[in-house]
Amino acid sequence: MKTVSAYATPAAKAPFERIEIERRDLNPEDVLIKIAFAGICHSDIHTGRGEWGEVNYPLVPGHEIAGTVEEVGSGVKKYQVGDRVGVGCMVSSCGTCANCKAGEEQFCVEGNVGTYAGMLDGKPTDGGYSTHIVVDENYVLGIPESIELDAAAPLLCAGITLYSPLNHWQAGPGKKVAIVGMGGLGHLGVQIAHAMGAEVTVLSQTLSKKEDGEKFGADHYFATSDDDTWDKLEGHFDLIINTVSASLPMAKYLSLLKTRGALVSVGAPSEPLEVPAFSLIGGAKIWAGSMIGGIPETQEMLDFCAEHGIGAQIETISADQIDEAWDRVVDSDVRYRFVIDNSTI
Repeated sequence: MKTVSAYATPAAKAPFERIEIERRDLNPEDVLIKIAFAGICHSDIHTGRGEWGEVNYPLVPGHEIAGTVEEVGSGVKKYQVGDRVGVGCMVSSCGTCANCKAGEEQFCVEGNVGTYAGMLDGKPTDGGYSTHIVVDENYVLGIPESIELDAAAPLLCAGITLYSPLNHWQAGPGKKVAIVGMGGLGHLGVQIAHAMGAEVTVLSQTLSKKEDGEKFGADHYFATSDDDTWDKLEGHFDLIINTVSASLPMAKYLSLLKTRGALVSVGAPSEPLEVPAFSLIGGAKIWAGSMIGGIPETQEMLDFCAEHGIGAQIETISADQIDEAWDRVVDSDVRYRFVIDNSTI
């Protein structure tokens, strides 16, 4: 066992504390990663503050992990010491169900094991707010040299969360795509959809981030607080990706779709969303959901981002600023993703 330093929350809404945790001895297929940077995801906050159910405290969050390989098990074939690597939202799955065999481990019928707040070999998993992590090589991603590790970290969750539905619904030339929300998810969605060749529109509550949106590749930017927006854009889009974790007037957003268009939700509001049936029936419209991506698609996303120069816009913090950063995320006071410098742990 290897003892490493980490930052953990000891209880819901309690300040973070520096603690020591144990990382398992390497199995033949394991990789020991020295973590350079860990992104802060809003789901870290929901989980850590007990908003998504019971939690085993102390909790070490973090599933946007970027670093380098420090040691490999005797059977590891994919990586060697010094490789630049990442870990996303899961560290294990059954590997035998139809979804796992199809490279969609995120939908493992037995349930994938989360990078933190999961259970593996009878023990809770600890995440990336730590100096090191041990992960099976099959759940480790290679980070291309052209992406800086700090900008790469948020791609392991936020990036794949947007890439997967854009890829599945074939955003590209000739497609009109809207991204709802210009936060940590949305700013990556704009970049990815633009790189895929789609005509990209941002739908945000206000125009306060319009300049940023255009810099990221948005062709158009509309404020949803403006009543004229809904009239101008009725029946306009082939695809809408909703990144917002809040209750929205879904009928109004569905009205913006073309016939047989799709609205895909990746945000997860705590309250149910209401969708009148005729908002779907009229126009054979689709309302779908999406959740990260499998390991093969996540690697595809990283390679795509490297090819197109895509990375998260970040604000780097030290470990002793995590509490402040969490509060600022809740207040939407970050452009656009916090990343922890793990050398400060």
